[in-house]
Amino acid sequence: MLPIAPVTTLGNSAAMLPVNAIHFSPILAELARLEKSEVFTRMKSSPEGLSEADAESRLAEAGPNVIASEKHRGWLWRLLTATRNPLVILLIVLAIISFATGDARAGTVMSLMVILGVSLRFVQEARADAAAAKLKAMITLTTAVVRAGKAEEIPLEKLAPGDVVTLCAGDMIPADVRIISAKDLFVSQATLTGESLPVEKFDSRETREEVSPLEFSNICFLGTSVESGAATAVVLATGAQTYFGSMASSIVGEQVETSFDKGMQQFTWLMIRFMMVMVPLVFFINGFTKHNWHEAFFFSVAVAVGLTPEMLPMIVSVCLSKGALAMSKNKVIVKQLSAIQNFGAMDVLCT
Repeated sequence: MLPIAPVTTLGNSAAMLPVNAIHFSPILAELARLEKSEVFTRMKSSPEGLSEADAESRLAEAGPNVIASEKHRGWLWRLLTATRNPLVILLIVLAIISFATGDARAGTVMSLMVILGVSLRFVQEARADAAAAKLKAMITLTTAVVRAGKAEEIPLEKLAPGDVVTLCAGDMIPADVRIISAKDLFVSQATLTGESLPVEKFDSRETREEVSPLEFSNICFLGTSVESGAATAVVLATGAQTYFGSMASSIVGEQVETSFDKGMQQFTWLMIRFMMVMVPLVFFINGFTKHNWHEAFFFSVAVAVGLTPEMLPMIVSVCLSKGALAMSKNKVIVKQLSAIQNFGAMDVLCT
């Protein structure tokens, strides 16, 4: 099997995390303080695991064991997003006015700049999404589970609450689980807590009061991994009900405006304010001095066209695309071109 080089995706940020959206499943605190036999009773399971019928019914009730992911957007949505740029909209409006007033040359130039700029952005982001989708398709995750007394490997998304899983060194924790038996089990929780050293986990019930669920000695969380040792555990929560799943659900949403987008909007509104002052002023001055209101109107439209930097959308797209291509040579997928400017504007990057 050929080794796969690490690939990063850039420009996939989402809205700020709502604090109340990130939560621990209430069952974690309850079962962490119970004895092993009581855990099986509470989860309606056994050391032999669930039967296939029970697992299927619970999976249908709880849903697949997957965390939230971005919705797939069609090409039409992507095209509208690329067009939804204040400067592009301004150019489209001026192009329509130019064609309507008989200035086909100005209208054609502005239309061409809009088409080139939008097309370049659309193609670049579509290619990035396709590359990211291919990478995801190459990754398949499985977990070792005990069903009806038999050990088997199943896809991660088919894990159900009450399943009995076996863990060993190098395994990713497949869900939020309660440890039933453990031998020298050390778990890396760096993805959730930031602590650099692995934490030892035990199979005894939790007796400490006033501690965070992340500090429970017998609970392991989705998103963490086994550093060393082995264990058997009962699945308590899966998918969006896990702590990691609630965190993922809160960051998947509409993209926030980046500083680059805000800067483009501010520039566009500055141009519009100039036009709102200059165009009427030029129109009335020409009209009153030359007494030819028809000519004054065309001259004021020409002023509005002259104030607008027609090539700016295309120049911006070309520059951002050049940055995306440079990043791709270092195995970084840029899913949104505007992320290039944000990435370059960073003073400190913590990973």
